[in-house]
Amino acid sequence: MSIRVLIVDDSALIRELLSRTLAKDGDIVVVGTAQDPIEAREKVKTLNPDVLTLDIEMPNMNGLAFLEKLMRLHPLPVVMVSTLTKKGASETLLALELGAVDFAAKPGADLSGGLDAFGAVLRDKVRAAAHSDVRGRAMRVEPPKVGLRTAAAPLGAVIAIGASTGGVEAIRAVLSQMPPDCPPIVIAQHMPPGFTGRFAARLDEVTELTVVEAEDRMPLQAGHAYVAKGDHHLRVERSSGQLKCRLSQDELTSGHRPSVDVLFESVARTVGPMAVGAILTGMGRDGARGLKMMRDAGAYTVGQSQASALVYGMPRVAFEEGAVVEQAPLEAIAGKLANALVKLRSAA
Repeated sequence: MSIRVLIVDDSALIRELLSRTLAKDGDIVVVGTAQDPIEAREKVKTLNPDVLTLDIEMPNMNGLAFLEKLMRLHPLPVVMVSTLTKKGASETLLALELGAVDFAAKPGADLSGGLDAFGAVLRDKVRAAAHSDVRGRAMRVEPPKVGLRTAAAPLGAVIAIGASTGGVEAIRAVLSQMPPDCPPIVIAQHMPPGFTGRFAARLDEVTELTVVEAEDRMPLQAGHAYVAKGDHHLRVERSSGQLKCRLSQDELTSGHRPSVDVLFESVARTVGPMAVGAILTGMGRDGARGLKMMRDAGAYTVGQSQASALVYGMPRVAFEEGAVVEQAPLEAIAGKLANALVKLRSAA
């Protein structure tokens, strides 16, 4: 069955480009376009699309204001198509907080170079959005943020987290409950260059942790979280007796760079039973193999439950392949990780 898409963008050129790009494989049908949110509001009612693509800067009503109203009154999977600027990155992350499923960086002004790659990425994101549980998320009441009192663990312990579609909000939910005495946290979130730095800065603002974009050879410290840099793999390595971040741009793994599998496999090899890991919402299978390696190495592993995942793809594959010790709703994952760390401390 075809995925019905409504495109909202004030540029006629971009509307035409997106229409051609989305229709390329035949499983996505563009049922309409709108040049501003006022027109989009009427077409949402009449065309009943499965997914909406949305620009931010538009006349008559800002895309963020429209998104906020849409998610409150008529929840619908939305993929933001954003300009890759510092301001655009901040606004895009705000859009994800308001309920957008995902985003794609808009092609450059010359519309040349990388159009095929952009199109393939956008179509995948629209497909993931079509299978997301936006209405379920809108109906769920977010639990009160009760921070854990402690997540202290023996020296050398590490928390590893991987996510994709829907992960921006899921990672924020987990980190916001983690106390500042927790072991270092390493994070692989599928995200392009230019966005991971702002994502880390936003997490740093809203959690008790110090959150940074990972840099090569950066030592891992308690109370800190390290976000894999866009278009770079993040690994954990031991050097001179100290755990450190290692960044590389070797080939894509499981279709991604950063790859959750790459991060988890390095944690399994380097940290072994002193690690705990969580795989959160996302489409595809990245992370399942690496998480299985972590579990086989003696680490505690948890997967986000279907009922709480925006896209139950990566956690489902991890569960089916025996990579997770247990599944848990998003609001319980921080507590599960902390309890596993308490057991590590008791055994030390």
